[in-house]
Amino acid sequence: MKKEKEIMRKGFTFKKYEAPEQSPFEKLFDIFQEIITHTSGDLDEALDWMKELDKEYKLTDDEYTMDDFIEDLKKKGYIKEEIKPDGKGGMAITSKTERSIRQRALDQIFGNLKRSGSGNHRTKFVGRGDEHAGEFRNYQYGDSLDRISITESLKNAQINHGVGNFNLTEDDLIVEQTQFKAQMSTVLMIDISHSMILYGEDRITPAKKVAMALAELITTRYPKDTIDILVFGNDAWPIAIKDLPYLQVGPYHTNTVAGLELAMDMLRRKRNTNKQIFMITDGKPSCLRLPDGQYYKNSNGLDRNIVNKCYVKAQQARKLHIPITTFMIAQDPYLMQFVSEFTKANQGKAFYTGLKGLGEMIFEDYETNRKKRIRG
Repeated sequence: MKKEKEIMRKGFTFKKYEAPEQSPFEKLFDIFQEIITHTSGDLDEALDWMKELDKEYKLTDDEYTMDDFIEDLKKKGYIKEEIKPDGKGGMAITSKTERSIRQRALDQIFGNLKRSGSGNHRTKFVGRGDEHAGEFRNYQYGDSLDRISITESLKNAQINHGVGNFNLTEDDLIVEQTQFKAQMSTVLMIDISHSMILYGEDRITPAKKVAMALAELITTRYPKDTIDILVFGNDAWPIAIKDLPYLQVGPYHTNTVAGLELAMDMLRRKRNTNKQIFMITDGKPSCLRLPDGQYYKNSNGLDRNIVNKCYVKAQQARKLHIPITTFMIAQDPYLMQFVSEFTKANQGKAFYTGLKGLGEMIFEDYETNRKKRIRG
C-alpha cells in the first residue's frame, strides 16, 4: 500500500505559463535594443520607430510615457548628449548600450547553451595538460607533484603493502590524467556588399547579430581565444567589436579576395596554433583591386579571373593550416557550385543556409573545430 502511494505522487504538474514580471522600462528597453540594431546605432531613427510603435500598439500609458523612458535611458547611462558632425547637439547610445546589445544577441542566438565554468575548450589530447580528465595512470618521472592523486595513491599503497605496515613508495603513486586546453584564433568575415539588402530582405542585421553574439561568447566564455572581425565590399578592413551595432551595407561589389588576404594577414600575427576563418556572404565575388589601385568589377555571372583568384587564396589558407568555413546566405545553383569548388580548394566546409539558424550553425562549427584541431 505504501508503495502504491509513492507511485501516485510521481508525475508531471502543468500550470499556465506566467511571464517574468517586468517594469515598464524593461519592457520598452527590450524593444529598444532590437530596433537600435536594425537602425545601425542611429538613436534618432530608433526613437522615431519607438514612438510610431507606441501610437499603434499602446506601449506606454499616462503613468509611464515615452518621454519618461527616454529620461530613464539618460539616467541609467544608455544614451548621452553629444555634438553631431554638423555641429548641432543631439543624443547617441553609449558603450553600455553596445555591451547590452551584444549580450542580448548572445542570449537570443546561443541562449540554449550551457554555461562553462572554465571558459576553455577541451581537445582529444591527454598528457601534461591543465584540465582534469577523470582517468588515472601510474606516476612517471617528470610528472608534476600537484597532479598526484593522494586518495588513489594511498589506496594503492594499502593494497600493495597492507594496512598494518603502511609504506608509500614511488611505485604506489597514481597521477590523474589531464587534457590540454587548445586555444583558437578566429577571423569572422562579413560581406557588406549592396546585395545584403537587395530583394527586400535584410541580411546584414542577422549577420551583425551573429557577429555580436560570437564576439560576446568568445570574450566571456573562452577568454583565451581571440576573435577579429573584418568586413569586405570593394575592399576589406577590420572593425572593432564595439563598432558592430553601427555596421551598414555600402554601395559595394564583393571583393572576397581582399577579405581573405586581410584575414590571413591577421591570423599570421597570432601565436595560437589553431586558426580558422568564418565567412558570411550572400553573393558571388565580383571585384578585384588591381596592382595599379584600380578596381576590376564584373557582376555578370562568375568572372573566371576573379573566381580563380579566390581559389588561389583558398589554397594558400590550406597550406597555412587555416580552414575556411563559408556560410552562404543564398542557394543559386551556380553560386553553390562556386562555393563547392572554393571549399574543395581549401578542404574547409560550407553551409548553404537562410538567415534562420545561422547563429547555431556557426556556434556548432566553432565548438567542433575547437575540439578536434590542434597542430604542432
